[in-house]
Amino acid sequence: MTKAPKNAPTTVPPQGGILLIDKEEGWTSHDVVARSRRALGIRKVGHAGTLDPMATGLLVLGAGPATRLLTHLVGLDKTYTTTIRLGTATVTDDREGDRISAAEHSAVEALAADPARISAAVAELTGPIEQAPSAVSAIKVDGKRAYDRVRAGEAVELKKRPVTIHSFEIGEPRLAEEDDGTRVIDIEATVRCSTGTYIRALARDLGEKLGVGGHLVALRRSAVGPFDVADAASMEALVGESALTLLSPTAVAERLFPLLPLTEQQAVDIGHGKRIEVGSANDAALVAAVAPGDRLIGLLEVKNGRTRVVTNFPTPDGQAAA
Repeated sequence: MTKAPKNAPTTVPPQGGILLIDKEEGWTSHDVVARSRRALGIRKVGHAGTLDPMATGLLVLGAGPATRLLTHLVGLDKTYTTTIRLGTATVTDDREGDRISAAEHSAVEALAADPARISAAVAELTGPIEQAPSAVSAIKVDGKRAYDRVRAGEAVELKKRPVTIHSFEIGEPRLAEEDDGTRVIDIEATVRCSTGTYIRALARDLGEKLGVGGHLVALRRSAVGPFDVADAASMEALVGESALTLLSPTAVAERLFPLLPLTEQQAVDIGHGKRIEVGSANDAALVAAVAPGDRLIGLLEVKNGRTRVVTNFPTPDGQAAA
C-alpha cells in the first residue's frame, strides 16, 4: 500500500466525532483503531463492529466523547457484497482455512446447470433464520475464544442463534476451478442482514443445503445502517495521516433518531441531570436532544412527555447529564 504524505493530526472537536474508514484487506480492526488514534492525536477511539482481516469495507469508529454513540451503532443492520464458492468447504468457512471437503465434479456441474435449485436454497436462508456462528469466530466458549480452541485442534460447535437476512440477492452462478483443478461454482451476492450475522456461516449453510459444501472467498461491507462506504476515508489517507473528516455527534444522531430541539435553558437543565417536560407528542424510545448551535446534549427517552437521559454528552461548562 502506498503511503500518502504525512500531515498534522486531524483536530478532534470537544464532543469528538464519528470516523468512517474503508478498511483494506490484511488489516485487523484493531490495527485500524491504533492507526486512527495516531492520525487523530487522541487515545479514546473505539469501533462499532469489527471486520476480519480478509474482509474490506466500512468500519465505523468513534473518537473522544462521541464514542458514547457507538453503543447505538453496533446494532444497526449491515450490508455486504460477497463471493460465495460452492463445491468445497473449509475449516474456517472462508478461503483462508484448510479444505475439509470437495464435491464430485459431476455434482458441481449438475448444480451449475440448475440455477433454480440454488435460488431456492437462497430463499430458504432469507428472512428470520437460526444460524450457528463459524467455529473460528471470536465468541467465547468457557472463557476462551472459539478460534483459539480451533487452532489448538479442538472440535468446536457453537449453538445456533436467531439472525435476520433481510435480503439475499445473487448473480448468475459461474463454473470455476481451484488451483488443483477442483470444479467449483462462484456466486456474487449482496446480503443485508441484522447485526450478529456471520456471512461466512451463510456461505457454509448454503453449500450444506445444496449438498456440495461452500465457503466465502471475498467479503466487503458496503453499509452500516445509513452509513455508506462511499463516504468513508481511504486507508491511504489514514496511513498518511491526511486530513480526515469527522461526522459530528449531532449529524450522526439525527440520522438515527427523531430530533428534540431544546432551548438554552433546557439544555442547561438536562446537562445538570434534570428531567424536563416536553409534551407527550414527543414520546419516543430515544430522541436526539439538540441545543442551540447544533450541539448534541444527549439521547433521551421521552415517556408521558417527560425526559430521561439514556446517553449524555459533555456540555460547554464541562458538566454532563447524570
